[in-house]
Amino acid sequence: MPQDPEADSYEHLGFLLLLGMLTVGVVFVVWPFATPLLWAALAAIMFQPLFQWFLVRLANGPNKAAIATLLFITFVVLLPGFFIGSMIVEQAAGVVRAFQQGDLDVASWGDQILGALPAVIREQMDAYGLADLQDVQARAQELLTESAGLIAQQAIAIGGGVFSFVLSFLMGLYVAYFLLRDGKKIGEAIQRGLPLDNSIAAKLAERFLLIVRATIKGSVVVGLVQGGLGAITFWIVGIEAALLLGLLMAIFSLLPAVGTGIVWVPMSIYLLAAGYIWEGVFVIVSGVAVIGMADNVLRPILVGRDTGIPDWIILVTTLGGIATMGLSGVVLGPLLAGLFLAGWGIAQEYLLHHNSPPAES
Repeated sequence: MPQDPEADSYEHLGFLLLLGMLTVGVVFVVWPFATPLLWAALAAIMFQPLFQWFLVRLANGPNKAAIATLLFITFVVLLPGFFIGSMIVEQAAGVVRAFQQGDLDVASWGDQILGALPAVIREQMDAYGLADLQDVQARAQELLTESAGLIAQQAIAIGGGVFSFVLSFLMGLYVAYFLLRDGKKIGEAIQRGLPLDNSIAAKLAERFLLIVRATIKGSVVVGLVQGGLGAITFWIVGIEAALLLGLLMAIFSLLPAVGTGIVWVPMSIYLLAAGYIWEGVFVIVSGVAVIGMADNVLRPILVGRDTGIPDWIILVTTLGGIATMGLSGVVLGPLLAGLFLAGWGIAQEYLLHHNSPPAES
């Protein structure tokens, strides 16, 4: 009995609507765990080489290799990160208390810096009215003091969500286990399910893995190394909030051209102006010769080849990702930009190949 084409089209449309509703429902259910799922996927991609290394050396294959990889991630990466993070929070709380109690007087820093300048420069600044910085300094002091309450509230909010954090942490480890063990099968299934030609889907998947590893290695790892070097530098010269300043350097290392100099240049100027000559000189030397060179040395080694993402796009998507998605945006923003550029590049190759005239025989 011949089927009615119109009935088939309605049936097809109904199935697509049902599938779309189910997809939206699943996304709605798992959305509270979107962040741990994202980091679990990124961890599975980044530590896949380590999983393969364990897979070759351990009996009973994938299960033990996945467990060994998770143990490495937990004890070598996560637990030290939590310990350092708690110290950073403690130092940040100390800075907040110093602002609130008036022990950290930002308004006097400008006077110390101006006092260290040569007399000729001070006279020229005074002639143009640039030496009277009291009003600007007072406003900066007031702004920083008011911001202290907000920082304290954020710290309390983080501490109040301990149960949610532990649940998300365990959820991420649980999902990461299966992504490590069955990552190849899951990747092949996703690639087959894409509504694309097999060759295009394969190119997109290869580009995706390249961008993920390059983004994390080239941004996160290099940033952590520069932040660690900065923290060591400030600890050597006796600055109490060394870890906090190191964290700021790790964050600002994402900014092209300027980078970590946003932190260590003002600190070196302050040290020199306050009379700590060798400390200020040491920070300058370390900032230029050690911290600044770390990016030039490590990035080619860790990344290996260019991702094809311009620096200005990395900057915009990183800041936009942080604004919209929080900490996850540091990685997810450039990832989306890289996939966007990769998709358009593959589309251009596809159109060029299919629109090119056939070769004459």
